[in-house]
Amino acid sequence: MSSPDVDAASLIVFLPRTALSPILAVVLIVFSVLWFCPGGLAWALSKAHACSIPGPPGFVTALSGDAAHRVLAGLANSLRAVDLMAFSVGLTRFVVSSQPDTAKEILNSSAFADRPIKESAYELLFHRAMGFAPFGEYWRNLRRVSATYLFSPRRIAAAGDHRRAIGEQMVADIRDLMAKNGVVEVKKLLHFGSLNNVMMSVFGKRFDFGKGEGLELEGLVREGYELLGVFNWADHFPLLGWLDLQGVRKRCRALVKRVNAFVGNIIVEHRQGRASGDVVDGAGSFVDVLLGLQKEEKLSDADMVAVLWEMIFRGTDTVAILLEWIVARVVLHPDIQSKAQSEIDSVVGTSRPVCDADIASFPYLQAIVKESLRLHPPGPLLSWARLAIHDVHVGAHFIPAGTTAMVNMWAITHDGSVWAEPNEFKPERFMVEDVNVLGSDLRLAPFGAGRRVCPGKAMGLATVHLWLAQLLQSFKWVPADGGVDLSESLKMSLEMKKPLVCKAVARC
Repeated sequence: MSSPDVDAASLIVFLPRTALSPILAVVLIVFSVLWFCPGGLAWALSKAHACSIPGPPGFVTALSGDAAHRVLAGLANSLRAVDLMAFSVGLTRFVVSSQPDTAKEILNSSAFADRPIKESAYELLFHRAMGFAPFGEYWRNLRRVSATYLFSPRRIAAAGDHRRAIGEQMVADIRDLMAKNGVVEVKKLLHFGSLNNVMMSVFGKRFDFGKGEGLELEGLVREGYELLGVFNWADHFPLLGWLDLQGVRKRCRALVKRVNAFVGNIIVEHRQGRASGDVVDGAGSFVDVLLGLQKEEKLSDADMVAVLWEMIFRGTDTVAILLEWIVARVVLHPDIQSKAQSEIDSVVGTSRPVCDADIASFPYLQAIVKESLRLHPPGPLLSWARLAIHDVHVGAHFIPAGTTAMVNMWAITHDGSVWAEPNEFKPERFMVEDVNVLGSDLRLAPFGAGRRVCPGKAMGLATVHLWLAQLLQSFKWVPADGGVDLSESLKMSLEMKKPLVCKAVARC
């Protein structure tokens, strides 16, 4: 042991016991001071540890549970930190806003232009797609392309026939299920409808999810959705990263191989179609649009796979989950359901099915959608957080670069100082005041705001409005024997903990 290369840490074992106790005591004291610092350990270790942001000490484990939005709201209220609360998860610094003014500062600030890329998102290629790509020219190009060719008013209107046809198929499927089982599992039906709606926009084709390509695709989407929603401790404890204790990295890499093969084959099919003259630039599905891009807009095949893969995720289950919550609410509130059906009947009658052009004449139906978004925002923590790319102030509070910022939209929409009777389902509130839900009013911004606002918000709302109108025009929705359980489970989105099973009684 006389070698000069022996490190200092190994010498501790040779220290006399009288020396060891003071060293341990000092370590424990320092650790305790850091641990009990407001905001927790990660904030204590930062250059902002003396800041005035209130927050709980230690580590907050709420993000690993299925009610993080409620736990964080409760902590913010108890600490009087509704405007801004600091907390730590492992070595990651967080701030969360539960109040419209500071939420607006965060979401509209250029300082929070990036998103933190968790391991699952990176492994699933999303760092090369719009949701997680860093702010810059590549991201702006993706945003411009999607806004022009996929989410523009013209493209949304052009997809109306597809949306209506899928809605009519769902109505037919509901009739069959009622005849066969006497009840309908709403989420499953809506999931397949939403997935096919996205497939028509992205790939230009519909799938049978009971066999072949459709069965494979549904499995890919289900696995990817689960991986993006899982809380991975390795994202916040770097030393755990190489261990992959939860198997996230292994599962992601296995899934990506399958995704590359599946989406890659579709890209090849469309490229061959273009070569044979079947598709012209600017027409067809989104994959045809990407293949027709020129010069600086042109994407590599690897980037196209990432972009197309992300579109599937961003557009599928959000619509299905929101519609399930809405159906649950109209089942529980038959007076509200009846009022919406009377509105539809007065405009359309019984001679024809509803279509996109009718939606503007259904203000009460739109109010039901807004009230459901308020009570049950699909992304209560706005799904994906923001990352401070440089030091910034939010109000009087200093936020160092590298801090993850979140907005608790659920807390805002359930705040009695913001909304009257916040826990009551009252669509009428939106008949009195027309609140914009697209990001300009942070009292209700379920799609986010600022640079990273959801680009597909208008398409999503068009789909929800039309399908809800079709479901209400065709059926009276009533509870099954088990009733309706409004318990929540926060995964990638805020889902019903127990899938809604109810009865759909034909109206005509």
